Amino acid sequence: MRILANENFPGPVVRALRELGHDVLWVKEIMCGASDVEVLSRAQAERRILTTFDRDFGELAFRFGLPAECGIIFFRLRGTSPETDNSRTIAALTSRTDWAGHFAVVQDDRIRLRPLPVTGWR
Repeated sequence: MRILANENFPGPVVRALRELGHDVLWVKEIMCGASDVEVLSRAQAERRILTTFDRDFGELAFRFGLPAECGIIFFRLRGTSPETDNSRTIAALTSRTDWAGHFAVVQDDRIRLRPLPVTGWR
């Protein structure tokens, strides 16, 4: 899986995904301080699934119509402990392969997918 992990994404999860063989770029390493628009544009341009704990990306895709066919996964976990949340994050990400084209919300007990608007932008 090709992933662009937002700056707020946990380092241990980035490392674990890389160890599992996924191609993961981390905003904290490659474009620290970039705006949400820049991050989403990079994910779109490189056809990477954007993973984040920031709900603003849904607004960028749906309300402002920015291109996001790459797929956005918004994690909304309770925060019981970093270890538990990291395990849930990895389990959710590796549980499916149909993230592209969707805005997904991952919660402790479920995953909801909503199709993203097709913008025609490439």
